[in-house]
Amino acid sequence: MMRPSRIDGANVRIGYFTTADGTTIRNALWSPESKNPRGSVVLLGGRKEFLEKYTETAADLNQRGFAVFGFDWRGQGLSSRMLPDRLKGFVRNYDDYVQDLEDFFQKVVQPKAVRPIYLLAHSMGGHVALRYLHRQPAGIEKAVLVAPMLDINTKPFPRWLVKGLVWLGQHIGSEEALVPGSDKRTNFDRPFEGNALTADPRRFAVEKNAVAQNPDLALGGVTFAWLTATFASIAHIRRPGFLEGVRAPVLMVVAGADRVVSVAAQKSACRRLPNGRLLIISDARHEILMETDAIRTQFWEAFDAFIAKQTAHP
Repeated sequence: MMRPSRIDGANVRIGYFTTADGTTIRNALWSPESKNPRGSVVLLGGRKEFLEKYTETAADLNQRGFAVFGFDWRGQGLSSRMLPDRLKGFVRNYDDYVQDLEDFFQKVVQPKAVRPIYLLAHSMGGHVALRYLHRQPAGIEKAVLVAPMLDINTKPFPRWLVKGLVWLGQHIGSEEALVPGSDKRTNFDRPFEGNALTADPRRFAVEKNAVAQNPDLALGGVTFAWLTATFASIAHIRRPGFLEGVRAPVLMVVAGADRVVSVAAQKSACRRLPNGRLLIISDARHEILMETDAIRTQFWEAFDAFIAKQTAHP
């Protein structure tokens, strides 16, 4: 039996909903102290992440007067896992992620949210957010995408080799197998030294500590199916006219020292967005929201200015 998990704070309520295909999705609502919130933020994490990781970010948003809605993607956190081996990262198609986000809006956010509604999404969450904004152009005031996964950094392996391995794995019936070099371990026992995520040792330990308290939160490496679906969705977003069809104002915050996702892809995508704005934090690693106080201060200053700026609706 899966263990329940504790998220600190008297202001947070945990719930679950079931998707059309029977997947159980865990979600959370962090409420601000104010009885009159200034709006709502839908907070979307990245691959292998979970609600517990975003307690500090939710608190920062609550202090700004926002109600905060978040959930665990299918296949991670305490939402349903897709395989009997729960440590394997698996999804068949990114349409599943987009549909889960649509269901979340319909079943949880829209009945409870104070408008306007904003998106704040990290990495894989930023990728899915762009697909959602293209598919559902109404209802989102603005979106802030933090180091969005618009392409994967495959180094030290050349991209053609990684894509070739993925093709081979799919065609020999190994979609549930881990991609070579993708560790089944949870990644939470790796050392702080030399990590690609953050220069802040305390925030680096947040995931590790949460998994130590509840091992059911852990997720390991990616399968051939997940990587195939990811490359397919990256190609989907790159199609002519796709990004041009995202009308909502978007602030794309780039980690200048990112070694996980492609900075070049983020810059290229932002240029195609009709209402896109780019901010590069030069010394930030991939997880800007888990970075040092100095870097997070730069982020929050940009976030506040972007949200406060009056924009004409298309």
